[in-house]
Amino acid sequence: MTTTAPGTITSSELLSVVASRELAARRTVFAGIGLPTLATELAHLTVAPDIEVVYESGVCGAHPSRLPETIADAVLITGAEAVISMPMLFGCVLQGGHIDVGFLGAAQIDRWGSLNTSVIGDWDSPSVRLPGSGGGVEVMANSREVFVVMRRHHPRSFTAELDFCTTPGPDRALAEGIRPLGAGVTRVITELGILAREGVGEELRLVAVHPGVTVEQVRAATGWDLRVADTVEEVPPPAEDELRLLREDVDPDRVYLR
Repeated sequence: MTTTAPGTITSSELLSVVASRELAARRTVFAGIGLPTLATELAHLTVAPDIEVVYESGVCGAHPSRLPETIADAVLITGAEAVISMPMLFGCVLQGGHIDVGFLGAAQIDRWGSLNTSVIGDWDSPSVRLPGSGGGVEVMANSREVFVVMRRHHPRSFTAELDFCTTPGPDRALAEGIRPLGAGVTRVITELGILAREGVGEELRLVAVHPGVTVEQVRAATGWDLRVADTVEEVPPPAEDELRLLREDVDPDRVYLR
C-alpha cells in the first residue's frame, strides 16, 4: 500500500475534502464512482452523519465496509438499506424527486452546467473516447441540485462550447422544450476553487479560490468570460482531522486517492 507524506496534500485529497464540506445539511445523495464516492464517505464521517448514499446499480442507503471499485461492486450490497431494480430507481427514486444532490464528474463543462462525458474532439474521430452518460442525464434532470468535481481546470475542460453534450443542464433542456425537475449544477469544485450558480438562467460564477490561487488565474484557466462574485472567499485548506479520516478510514487502500 502506498502512503502520502503527512505534509503533502494531493489534488484528489483537496477535491474530496472540499467537496465533502459542500454536503453539509444534505440528506440523500446520488453518488458517482471516484471522487464523488470519496467526498460522500468523508461527509458521512464529518458534516453529514445522516447522509443516505444511492448508487446507479440500485443500492440505496449503502454502508460499504470498503470503497466500491465500480457501481456493481458487491461490497455495496452488504449492509445496504435496500437494493431495488433500476426501473424503480430511475422511475420512482429519481423521477419522484427524492434525491437532494446528484454528485457527478465530467470531462467538460460549459458556463450553464451542461456536461460532456462522451468524447473529446470530433464524434466520428475523437482524440479521446469516454465512458458516456450512464445515468447522468436522469441525475441532472431529476436531482434537486447537482455537484460536479473536476480534476483539471483549464480552457479545454471549462469550455465555451462542449465537444459533445452528454448531459444537458436545465437551461439547455428548456431550450429544447424539456422541463427538468431540478436546478441543475449548483456547485463545481476544481483544483483552483469553487464555481456556483443558483439555478436556471444563471451562469456559473467564481465564488471561492484555494489558498495561493488568484481570481486572474481562474479566469485565465476558463474557456469563457467567467463571472466573478462580488466577494470571493478563500477555501480553508484541508484540516489534519479531515485528511486523517480520508487517508486512514475512507480510502486506506488508495482505491481513488492519488
